[in-house]
Amino acid sequence: MPDAAPPTPRIGPLFALLPFLRPYSGRWALAFVALVTAAGATLALPVTFKYLIDRGFAGGNRAYIDLYFVALFAVSLVLAGATALRFYLVSWLGERVTADLRQVVYEHVLGMSPQFFETTQTGEVLSRLTTDTTLIQTVVGTSLSMGLRNFFLLVGGVAMLSVTSPLLSGYIMATLLVVVVPIVTFGRRVRRLSRASQDKVANASALAGEVLNAMSTVQSFAQESYEARRFGSAVEAAFATALARVRARAWLTAVVIVLVFAAIVFVLWLGAQSVLAGRMTAGQLSQFILYAVITAGAVGAVAEVWGDLQRAAGATERLLQLLAARSPVAQSGSAATLPARGEGIRFDNVSFSYPSRPGIAALSDLSLHIGPGDHVALVGPSGAGKSTLFQLLLRFYDPQAGSILINGVPTRHVPLAELRRIIGVVLQDSVIFSGSVLDNIRYGTPEATFPQVQRAAAMAAADAFIEELPQGYDTFLGERGVRLSGGQRQRIAIARAIVKNPPILLLDEATSALDAASERLVQRALDNAAHNRTTLVIAHRLATVQRADRIVVMERGRIVAQGRHGELLKTSPLYAQLAALQFDGHTGPKAQCGAVPDNVDPA
Repeated sequence: MPDAAPPTPRIGPLFALLPFLRPYSGRWALAFVALVTAAGATLALPVTFKYLIDRGFAGGNRAYIDLYFVALFAVSLVLAGATALRFYLVSWLGERVTADLRQVVYEHVLGMSPQFFETTQTGEVLSRLTTDTTLIQTVVGTSLSMGLRNFFLLVGGVAMLSVTSPLLSGYIMATLLVVVVPIVTFGRRVRRLSRASQDKVANASALAGEVLNAMSTVQSFAQESYEARRFGSAVEAAFATALARVRARAWLTAVVIVLVFAAIVFVLWLGAQSVLAGRMTAGQLSQFILYAVITAGAVGAVAEVWGDLQRAAGATERLLQLLAARSPVAQSGSAATLPARGEGIRFDNVSFSYPSRPGIAALSDLSLHIGPGDHVALVGPSGAGKSTLFQLLLRFYDPQAGSILINGVPTRHVPLAELRRIIGVVLQDSVIFSGSVLDNIRYGTPEATFPQVQRAAAMAAADAFIEELPQGYDTFLGERGVRLSGGQRQRIAIARAIVKNPPILLLDEATSALDAASERLVQRALDNAAHNRTTLVIAHRLATVQRADRIVVMERGRIVAQGRHGELLKTSPLYAQLAALQFDGHTGPKAQCGAVPDNVDPA
């Protein structure tokens, strides 16, 4: 930001919080009344002291002394009540607004397509949800009200200084102007360093999140010390940046306090001379001193709050960037619904490159029709584009050319929730959430009854091991399902897809993590589940797809052959090569086609 920019834009991002503050305008109004009342009570104290000294002590009138001590106590009661009410209200508002902000940001991130996460680390998002919102909470729940209170004290204090002694207050006003320069200069630097500090913390969080999610790999390669050093370096970088920010704020505070109190001491010396010369009373000087102290404290507090506002502005700016990000896969403006029946799934001349790898085609002018109820297998070497078809069908991405239709309706015209409701998915890398078995199986179908869940588990050959768990279907599975084996996690994922009962089923090597006995059971279950459903299967083991209605052979983003197993052995050299690698004399499995070398981009 240019140095010549006006003061407002430096904290301009904070005004973006107004939509989050507006729903609680009643509480803000009540907090403002309490704040003004507390400030007024504070400003009334010096007046009470003036009369206590001039009419009580100087006049020797005991009744005045008693009266003004009672008045002091009454003012203190008002101050205590108003301050407590203000503290409660603004603290509540800080917590409430922060919770709302976190929810809105999280919901926004959940709506982003995978393209967003190709360039944004989840640790950075978590840092913005926690660290940045905590800074905003500090401002909304504490700093903002403190800043307003001290601003009122500053304005009121300056006004009462002028009423008490226009000459002395003139000297103070002239000297206070000197304080503005360091506030502006250091404040700009504090904001710059605050933004850098928050970025460094986000980098450290992203690194930690990545490593913690891959602990088994880290430990199996004995890289704990290396990762600890990497995280230590990131933390030290964040510390160094934070230290620069703290140093700038410390200088700001010190310079302001020195300048303010130097001015006050000088002016008070002039006041003492006026009392000795009879131009002021002792009570007036006491009142002037108290207002000077209040004014000086208010200036120091405003300077402190300004630093908090600078930090919160940086945090808000980062959150605004997150909220401003738009998913390239936009919700359809129309409310098109998918017919229950139709021509099935159709890919028409689809071409697609991943945004992070532009110019490298994952799919090239691909056309494919899958009729209703068809069981189609997709085979080919790694990087052929098989998984890309799944991601486009689910609209995780949109193709750069061509269209995808389901029962004659382009998927771009269908609301995402409606589209994904009719599709069941079992991925090769099954995901288990840190809940119970029951929660995981009916994750996509929360209304499913317990008998439905049990039937789905039985079809997925999961019921036997689930019953052996300590609490059966209520057993907590731990983060990422760490309490289960790979095969057990896969069967839970298959049961999750079965209980959804979708008309379209996508299976990405769904039996890859199972032993031979479980694979036979699950394969039979999947065959049953695929009955009367349109099913697409990505297969690396050709033995699992020999009974498919059609096998589609893919290579480098194109379809090179289609047919049944026996036909393809004769007509497709690539399929014959894959089969030769896996079958010994066409009788037993030998290898997986994923072992075929290929330098095409991963699909």
